[in-house]
Amino acid sequence: MNFGRVVRMAIRYKLIFAASIVSALAVAVLWGANVSAVYPFVQVGLFGQSPHQWITTRIERGQAVVEEEAAKLKKIELQLAAASGDQRRVLTSEKIFVEGRLKIESKSLKSYQTLQPYILAYLPSDPFVMITLVIGFLIAGTLVKDVFLVANNVLVSRLAEQATFDLRKLFYRRTLRMDLSMFSEEGTADLMSRFTNDMNRVAIGLEALFGKLIREPLKMVVCLCAAGWICWRLLLLTMVIAPLAGYLVGWLAKSLKRANRRAMEEMAAIYATLEETFRSIKIVKAFTNEPRERKRFHDNNKGYFKKAMRIAGYDALTHPMTEVLGIVPISMAMLAGAWMVLSQSTHLLGVRMTSQPLDWAELLSFYALLAATADPLRKMSDVFSRLQAASAASDRIFARLDRQPKVRDPHTPVPFRRHHRELVFENVGFAYQPGKPVLEGINLQIGFGETVALVGSNGCGKSTLANLVPRFADPTSGEVKLDGVPLRDMRIRDVRRQIGLVTQETMLFDETIFNNIRYGAPDATREQVIAAAKQAHAHRFIETELPNGYETSAGALGNCLSGGQRQRIALARAILRDPSILILDEATSQVDLESEQAIQQVLETFTRNRTTILITHRLAVLSLADRIVVMQGGKILDVGRHEELLAHCAFYRRLYQIQFEDLRQTA
Repeated sequence: MNFGRVVRMAIRYKLIFAASIVSALAVAVLWGANVSAVYPFVQVGLFGQSPHQWITTRIERGQAVVEEEAAKLKKIELQLAAASGDQRRVLTSEKIFVEGRLKIESKSLKSYQTLQPYILAYLPSDPFVMITLVIGFLIAGTLVKDVFLVANNVLVSRLAEQATFDLRKLFYRRTLRMDLSMFSEEGTADLMSRFTNDMNRVAIGLEALFGKLIREPLKMVVCLCAAGWICWRLLLLTMVIAPLAGYLVGWLAKSLKRANRRAMEEMAAIYATLEETFRSIKIVKAFTNEPRERKRFHDNNKGYFKKAMRIAGYDALTHPMTEVLGIVPISMAMLAGAWMVLSQSTHLLGVRMTSQPLDWAELLSFYALLAATADPLRKMSDVFSRLQAASAASDRIFARLDRQPKVRDPHTPVPFRRHHRELVFENVGFAYQPGKPVLEGINLQIGFGETVALVGSNGCGKSTLANLVPRFADPTSGEVKLDGVPLRDMRIRDVRRQIGLVTQETMLFDETIFNNIRYGAPDATREQVIAAAKQAHAHRFIETELPNGYETSAGALGNCLSGGQRQRIALARAILRDPSILILDEATSQVDLESEQAIQQVLETFTRNRTTILITHRLAVLSLADRIVVMQGGKILDVGRHEELLAHCAFYRRLYQIQFEDLRQTA
């Protein structure tokens, strides 16, 4: 069970766990002791017996019972000496029973006799003083119990939050290891739901488990043990409905877990709708589609509402069910006990229940102890729903956490130096889904220091091919080799440390401009950061247009900057990393022509002595390429320089006429 795995993460904190158990046990013992104070209160307050009188009466009654049982035993032994056959077997069985009774009563008498000197020495002989002492004990016991209760709640919260803290870190670490395709295919809304809503359910479930589910049953056990000490047979009679209770609780637990899992799925759908709407708010408003989005959100919200109401229905059943399961055994005990006290009988329906008749003080204490078990039952009525919600949340979390990325480090990675020879694609094929290839039979060699441009219509596989270089995915067939070493045989970190990447959709972090530029080279000095910004033609606008210069926050996803500014910051970030392989995926698509010309001059210098892969539709950037690779339908159609391709590649010529002619005229 996945929730059990979370529990094991929690109990690794042995000291906190042990302290929570000790404090829960202290609360339970003091709870039972406080309830047990009913006995002396009734004995003294209602019947006027002081402790001295009570112990004397107990010893006198015990002596009388022992003498009576001893006389019975002697009589049976005399009869047994003269008996034979069946009568002897009957007398032998009766003798064993009486001997057992005598042993129990003698032991009980001895305990009273041992207790008598202490009662006479330390407890008051005046009934009212004794009542005062009992009340004082109740107040002091309650105060001490509450101190342990506070400590238990704090310890349990710490244990639950610590385990959730560790689980959240583990989930985040494993999520960062997953393939890039997982994020694009499944989106981030579901992940956010698991990180927030599901993690919160797990924390609540852990608190319920280590708190109420340990503390409250311990309180019940203490009370039941005390009730069993008074009359264990009568206690057993009250437990006859336990199997039915177990069945009902099991049914309710399964129903709650199923309902909570469905509710979490609906909550994930709400997250997805919110994320998509807010990220596309400009399009929503431009096309006046607010009513459509409201309807979509209404449908998701209504689905969650229905699931939540089903959970509420099961929750509503929990309290009445536990109340009925608690009142039935107490009522049975009240009927049976009252009959035994009123008739002063030791038997019920022919079955011996006690060795001696119960008195009212014992019976009322028995009732009070049984009633004291109802409070823990009531408090546990909400534990089932919390545990089942936590269990369903754990299943959802571990379903993602247990997934293994397709792209993994080899068991024995090949040590690798900085790239200095060639990047080779050998008969490379790739498919996101079986039977639907995106790349087929790609054979391409790129020498170190060479700049290669990938061109083609949308969906031809340009970006997919470039993504194979940093191992965002591995080929489904063929090999990608770097300096003769297959990328699969290298550590992912070793490969990616050599790569600088600038994409069309530039993503910056909600940090300072300085930290965003230094993201790929965290040890860089301020002078190096500024030098990289100057190379990317970003220094001037950083110093003159941003309120705090390099200490200005870029905002969430870089939204405080324009598209062109974000692009130049991203280029500065790649320049500072000083990669041996540079990948530019439409990297200048959002800058103006003046900035593009300046950046082109930078790239002409920066791409020297490093392998560069360009994906672009801009003629100015395309002129940087030593070779141009034309792709169509996931295959390489032709390779050559711009003039050569214009001369002998009709497809490239058509692309040029459609996509490049306007840019050349504008330039």
